[in-house]
Amino acid sequence: MNLNLTNKNALVCGGSKGLGEATAIELAKLGANLTLLARNQEKLEAVSKSLDTSKGQKHDYVQADFSEGIEVLKSKIDTLLSEKNIHILINNTGGPSGGKIQDAKAEAFQNAFHNHILISHALVGWLKSGMVADNYGRIINIVSTSVRQPIEGLGVSNVTRGAMASWAKTLSKELASTGITVNNILPGTTSTERIDEILNYRAKANNSSFETEKTKMINEIPFGRFATPEEIGSVIAFVASPAASYITGASIPVDGGKIKSI
Repeated sequence: MNLNLTNKNALVCGGSKGLGEATAIELAKLGANLTLLARNQEKLEAVSKSLDTSKGQKHDYVQADFSEGIEVLKSKIDTLLSEKNIHILINNTGGPSGGKIQDAKAEAFQNAFHNHILISHALVGWLKSGMVADNYGRIINIVSTSVRQPIEGLGVSNVTRGAMASWAKTLSKELASTGITVNNILPGTTSTERIDEILNYRAKANNSSFETEKTKMINEIPFGRFATPEEIGSVIAFVASPAASYITGASIPVDGGKIKSI
């Protein structure tokens, strides 16, 4: 099985922590050169320095805040592309705040659509010519199991994630002739800061406790535990590898069996 990513360049959004950091670690283990993108420069620098360099990899980072607008991001990506092509794009953005969809403001939908769909779409537009030129392209979106089964208390997120999955499926067909693959990874409940946010929201909404809500969430998972970020990152690294060259347009759950549908 060919999992070798030597001389491949990867851009990982949200690469300073959580699933983004775990993904970067796994990609580096396979030989990829990593560019991390996130808001916090201190964390970016720390993660970048911690990545595997045993295969001669060179890692760097781009400090950017999606709320600054697409044109500001474009200038930073243009600088990056003046130095190298990107072969692997990991679209990964923190989810919208929790809450019932009936209580959501229009601004919440607009911000989520901008940070997830519009930014991801812009990144593909800027990066795809380099993928075609180097005959290697992987676009991987870290989405959510809510694509298959909406999650209670995440109204805006459920809508946005569904839109992201449909965007990716459409894009996968349009790019198939170039050899670029487009896939979604649907993480289940994973031990990250995001899950702590959701549990705190549920505890407040249900007049309950963090631990009570955590137990309830674990009981919904056949494996009886949360995933680790590394377990999600390893699947993403596989989909980014040459071994996954015939997988495109897929939404792959990594959820410990939580989703009830086939």
